[in-house]
Amino acid sequence: MNNIQTIPLSNLAYTLIPVALVLVILFKWKLQTTQAVIAISRMLLQLLVVGYFLNAIFASNSVQVTLLILTIMLVFASWIALGTVKQQRRLWLKNAIFSLIAASGFTLFVIVVGVLELNPWYQSRYIIPLGGMILANSMTSISLAAERFDSEYKNNGSYIKSRNHAFNAAMIPTINTLLAVGLVALPGMMTGQILSGVSPFIAARYQIMVMCMLFASSGIAAACFLSLIKPRLENLADKN
Repeated sequence: MNNIQTIPLSNLAYTLIPVALVLVILFKWKLQTTQAVIAISRMLLQLLVVGYFLNAIFASNSVQVTLLILTIMLVFASWIALGTVKQQRRLWLKNAIFSLIAASGFTLFVIVVGVLELNPWYQSRYIIPLGGMILANSMTSISLAAERFDSEYKNNGSYIKSRNHAFNAAMIPTINTLLAVGLVALPGMMTGQILSGVSPFIAARYQIMVMCMLFASSGIAAACFLSLIKPRLENLADKN
């Protein structure tokens, strides 16, 4: 099996050429160029730092460190998820945290114990990347659900209708990905494994695991979040 080649930093810099083109378009059209530049700069810094950081974490393979990293990721994901409803952010933050714990914890447990059969279960090389994928997808699901629910509830005042519209909206990206996978694009994990020399048959199995994992976590996260905010809405209605 061949190992994937290391990309020199000088070669990696070429990826900034099409990025620069998009930034020029944003500038010419007088759109949010500054925000895009900040986002790209943060991405570069975060990924370069995390590469060195993860080496130390993987080497320690400590259950305490692994759980600490997952907790930090969960808190940040919860806060970012509610960026679409900033007025409700502090009010719904606990709901987002509990929803991410339920969705990510349950899904990750099934994958680690049932599918991969890791021994010990807390192997950071598996737990942190998989947990990050699940949290990121669940975060997006909650973000879409919160934004759509807030908008719908303000318009019609019906919890059930707003919940159903919000849940449908939250599931659209994941369902579209399921429909397109293998036909329109090869997803990240499968592409990475194929590039590193893994058989496409084996890579496909891992990708099936990932797609089911993401579908389940996004659905559970959105459903939990939309269910948890109902009592708060009822309390507000009673006060009014």
